[in-house]
Amino acid sequence: MTAPVLDLGDRNQVLAVYRSHLSKGRASLVQLLGAPLEVSSSGTRVMDSQGIDYLSCGGYGVFLLGHCHPAVTEAVVRQVGRHPLATRLLLEPSAAGAAQALARVTPPGLDWAHFVNSGAESVEAALKLARAHGRRTVITTSGGYHGKTLGALSITANPLYQGPFEPLLPGVYEVPYGDSRALGAVLDEYPESCVVLEPVQGESGVVIPPSGYLREVRELCSRYGAFMILDEVQTGLGRTGRWWAAQREDVVPDMLLIGKGLSGGVVPVAALATTTELYKPFSSDPYLHTSTFGGSPLAMAAAQATIEAIESEGLVERARDLGADLLGQLRSITARCPGNAVTEIRGAGLLIGIEFRDSGSAAEFLLNMIEQRVLVNHSLNSQRVVRLTPPAILSHDDVSWLLDAFEKAVHSTTDRI
Repeated sequence: MTAPVLDLGDRNQVLAVYRSHLSKGRASLVQLLGAPLEVSSSGTRVMDSQGIDYLSCGGYGVFLLGHCHPAVTEAVVRQVGRHPLATRLLLEPSAAGAAQALARVTPPGLDWAHFVNSGAESVEAALKLARAHGRRTVITTSGGYHGKTLGALSITANPLYQGPFEPLLPGVYEVPYGDSRALGAVLDEYPESCVVLEPVQGESGVVIPPSGYLREVRELCSRYGAFMILDEVQTGLGRTGRWWAAQREDVVPDMLLIGKGLSGGVVPVAALATTTELYKPFSSDPYLHTSTFGGSPLAMAAAQATIEAIESEGLVERARDLGADLLGQLRSITARCPGNAVTEIRGAGLLIGIEFRDSGSAAEFLLNMIEQRVLVNHSLNSQRVVRLTPPAILSHDDVSWLLDAFEKAVHSTTDRI
């Protein structure tokens, strides 16, 4: 029997296959949104099956370099032609290149890298490494998001995602984000813990903690002998206008979780970076925690090229300056708009959260932005916040497009309330 040929540009055909083989819920959501098919991308643009351009300001923080960055794409294409996957028996040199590049930009002392395929996998690696040191108690923060694999989900403080999969890992305690006193009280009872938190909570709606909070967490962990695990999967590699968001308080964790932007927007890759002492269990036994595809030559080529592109093109500084400019202009536009649909706009670099007075307004705004051909993201842990995570390579015309679309979308949202 000959299989029917799927027309990848036919929206109805693709929706039918999603309903039959992938996700009925996803198909229903896309149909409700009236969203097109995205079929290609380049720079700051995503193209649909009709050849219409959309400005890419979403992607959950992946596309700091934009789409199909030439240096990253070329490195990956070369690696595909030479050696895309490894046997895992012999040493593979592209992993050494990526590890050396990463060690060049990680905070002092975090010289050891364990490469994986996703941010959630980096969380799993950190939890297992902590257990290898006898740390079976984990302290997480309210509103924190660390992924949906079983271990990561156990410390992702959202009953919506946790409920269907309970019981989760035991020994997990939640404290309010930004409250170092509450953390100290739990550490006083469970000093040999690991503390997992984000320097800015992305999925909670770009929540920036009080000044000094990260430093206080670092001091508490040092005092009690707890491990500080900093999840910079979304905030790292320049997204907030610094290589690492925790650098705003000169904080160096015991373990650093890296992902999203490390891919260069081309090949999924993530990593755990840590110290010589903490990495000993993984370093001495190379089979203690492994993955067939983790640290593949293809992913390593992308990671190394991404770091080099961020360095050579000054994208950390660009994210800082562009983010500050955008934040000011978005706030100015909101102040001129009638009504009070938007309650706050906050951000760090090119991680910007737009908070609405209710979830319905946020959803309406997101739809309005799609109508203006600008792609943005909702926040998984905060339905009232829409996020902008644009590339650091936005041109002057791109910025004008974004600001014009934002103003029209806010007006339209206010008019329909």
